[in-house]
Amino acid sequence: MMSRRFIAIFLPILVLLAGCAATPVSQPGASSEAAPPKRIVYLINGALGDNAFYDSGQAGIDALAAEYGVETRTIEANFDAGKYEPSLQAAVNYADVIFVISYGFEDQLKAIADRNPNKIFVNIDTVVQNDANTITSVDFIEEESAYLAGVAAGMLTTDTSVPNINPDKIVGVVGGDVDPVVNAFIYAYEKGAQSVDPEIRVEKKSLGGAWDDAAKGKQAALQLYDQKADVVFQVAAAAGIGVLQAARERGLYAIGVDTNQNDLEPGFVVASDIKDVGRAIQDVYKSIVDGSYQPGAVLEYGLASGGVDLVTEAQVKVLPDAIEAKIAELRQQIIDGTLKIDLYDGRDVWQ
Repeated sequence: MMSRRFIAIFLPILVLLAGCAATPVSQPGASSEAAPPKRIVYLINGALGDNAFYDSGQAGIDALAAEYGVETRTIEANFDAGKYEPSLQAAVNYADVIFVISYGFEDQLKAIADRNPNKIFVNIDTVVQNDANTITSVDFIEEESAYLAGVAAGMLTTDTSVPNINPDKIVGVVGGDVDPVVNAFIYAYEKGAQSVDPEIRVEKKSLGGAWDDAAKGKQAALQLYDQKADVVFQVAAAAGIGVLQAARERGLYAIGVDTNQNDLEPGFVVASDIKDVGRAIQDVYKSIVDGSYQPGAVLEYGLASGGVDLVTEAQVKVLPDAIEAKIAELRQQIIDGTLKIDLYDGRDVWQ
């Protein structure tokens, strides 16, 4: 994609539709003298409880409630396409600001944003542009952190002094689906691994959209370990928890995603490729409050801004000092601009 505590909102969508109308909100980009919006919806195509992507966003929403005293509601569509449009309408009926993860319903988002120019829409993790150019998009440069994940995996699979690392130069990755964001992770991960040694092979498994099926994630990882992969990178949201469990079961290693998952299976999760959705949400709302918010902007979050990173801190350290030092060196080079990471170019990364 990816434990934090959050307040889950389980109000049915019809209750939201029947609720009172949202308080009027100033035109986006208006003077900071206007009262800041007080009602926020976090609308996600999936569900909370993934210990990763969606939960990171919820942490940001909870932080807004604590810092600004705003009213918040979370709508979980649970990957049900029939809920996408009603969820959008429910969000509009309630909120002044809608943070949305719109995988699978981008067209509906564009249409409803065009019909509601007085609402603030912030799309997370992909770029969505409507005719009125009012949707702001948060675009994470996941290639930068995934490259570091590949370097970590590549250095680990070539270091047979680490317990249970075999002589074969093979690493793996489990993706929740075949989509541009997952593909970008895999593209950069492979580049990073092969920068260590061009002979390293990256074996891949897609879950075909089963983002919430940890059993399938575990099965896919076990198959990769059986193919002699020493390290498996999970880019699979809640299903990726099964990847981490498989690492523990086989006494091998995994890389987590979206949040710091290093302590979920201590000693077997060597690093986590974090994508700080919560931080982005807080940053955008702060810009709304201070009047600097620009509707229609594309906000890029990479290593330099702290939006993505590879973290290795853990209760049980696995990576040798040399690998951690190399990661730190490359991270700084990327931030300084002396190391340019290729962005995903649309190619088929699954072959």
